[in-house]
Amino acid sequence: MIKTSTSMSRFIASTTLLSRTEGGDPRMYAKVGQEHFIRNDDGSFTQEEPTFHDLVVYRRAAEKAATQFAKGDKFVAEGYIHAYTVTDEDGQEFEREEFVARKIGHDLAVTRYAVDRSPRVQQGPSTPAGPTNQVAAPFPTESAAPAAAMSL
Repeated sequence: MIKTSTSMSRFIASTTLLSRTEGGDPRMYAKVGQEHFIRNDDGSFTQEEPTFHDLVVYRRAAEKAATQFAKGDKFVAEGYIHAYTVTDEDGQEFEREEFVARKIGHDLAVTRYAVDRSPRVQQGPSTPAGPTNQVAAPFPTESAAPAAAMSL
């Protein structure tokens, strides 16, 4: 069975904001936009006003996303919707929701980029001085894939 999860394809509508949670974990926030189109009777499309939503990313992905994304970038993210209640200064409660991205990347259909396939340096769990000399194994190349998998 193929596992699927909630995803979104949007554009970054604000500058990214990197902060810390109460527990000290990195947290990136951005307002994101969803474009909307309606199909006309003649088969053409008319663009309507976008809607805007909250996006959050945590931990290492937050640090990377905060440096890699800029206003206007299109992205694809996998995650879940977190609903919560906010109380304003008058004591009135409002329901809000945000998309929590577990994985996020630029939309390759509309983004030019280069891929760096050099090995990554791994940090040890208790290495306060920074990176160690341990090197992560690179991702397998197509030539290493079984022939049956390549025929799909």
